[in-house]
Amino acid sequence: MAEKVTIATVARHAHVSRQTVSNVINAPHIVREETRQRVQEAISVLGYRANQAARQMRTGRSRLIAVRIEPTRDGINGSVLDRFLHGLTEAAETAGYRTLLYTAADDQQEIATYDDLLSAYDLDAFVLTGTDHGDSRTAWLAERGVAFVTFGRPWDDPTAHPWVDVDGAAGTARATAHLLTRGHRRIGFLGWPAGSGVGDDRRAGWRETLRAAGIDPTDLDRATEDGVAEGERLMRDLLVAAEPPTAVVCASDSVALGAMQAVRGTDPAVAVIGFDDTPVAAAIGLTSVSQPLAEAAASCVDLLTAVLDGDHQTPAPVLLQPSLALRHTA
Repeated sequence: MAEKVTIATVARHAHVSRQTVSNVINAPHIVREETRQRVQEAISVLGYRANQAARQMRTGRSRLIAVRIEPTRDGINGSVLDRFLHGLTEAAETAGYRTLLYTAADDQQEIATYDDLLSAYDLDAFVLTGTDHGDSRTAWLAERGVAFVTFGRPWDDPTAHPWVDVDGAAGTARATAHLLTRGHRRIGFLGWPAGSGVGDDRRAGWRETLRAAGIDPTDLDRATEDGVAEGERLMRDLLVAAEPPTAVVCASDSVALGAMQAVRGTDPAVAVIGFDDTPVAAAIGLTSVSQPLAEAAASCVDLLTAVLDGDHQTPAPVLLQPSLALRHTA
C-alpha cells in the first residue's frame, strides 16, 4: 500500500516547515512567492489532497466564493467577463478557494440569488462584477456583514469597500493621444448614455485629452446603448455632420465594430479605436484598449483573502492601467 501523503510529507519534499505548507494551503498571501511555488509543486508532484472537512472545521471557512455570470449579449464584449472569470477561477484555486457561478438577469434578481445561495451554501464571500452609482447589491451585502470585493469601483464613495478596477479614463486618454500624434484633430467619441460609471469614466479620458490639446469636444460626442447596430447608427450620424470626424474612439469593441461597418462604405480613411481588446478586435485588426484581466482577477482574490484574514480594515483599492493594442484601424 502506498504511503499516505500528509502535510509532513509535502514539507519534507519542499524543504520547508509543516506550518509553511499549512500557510500555502490556508493563507497563501503571507508566503513568499518563491516558497509558495515550491510548496505547490510538491503538492502537485505528491498528489496531496487536503482534508477539506477538517480544514473547514479548523478555519471556520468553506473556501467557497461566488461570482455572477452575465447574460449573453452580442457575443463580443461578453468575452471580457469570460476572460476575467477564467482568471478568477485559476487565482482562487491557487489560493485554495473554489468558485461557484450563478446567473441573474438584473441587480434585483442577483440580490434574491444572494439570499438563496447564502441559505443553501456555506459561502465565504462574493466577487461582484460591474458597479454603478447607488449599487444596491453592495449595500445589501454590507448590511448583512457578508464579505465581498468588486471588479469595478464604488462610484459614489471610493472608500466604501474593497475593489479592483481598470482605469478607463486612462485608456481612452491613451487612445485619443495616439490619434492626436497621428495628426487627427476631429476625434469623435461613441459612448454610452450619461449616468453609467464605466461609460462616464471612459468618456472623460477622451474629453479631457482633447481639451488639453485645445480642441472643443462638444459636437463630437454621441451616446448609445452598447451594440454593433447602435455603433453603426451613431457613426453614420457623425459622418454626415458639417465637420465629420477623421477618427473616433469607442466605449466598447461592439460599438467600434459598428463604426467600422459605417465607415467602410463611406470613408474608409476614418480611424477607429475600440475598448476591451476582445478576440473579435484581434481577428479583424481593430485597434483597441486592452484591460489586464488576469491581473485584475488575481488582485480580486488577493483583496478577498485580505478581507477574510484581515483585522477589519478595508484593504487599499487596486486601480490597474490599460494598454493600447495597435492595429491597422488606427
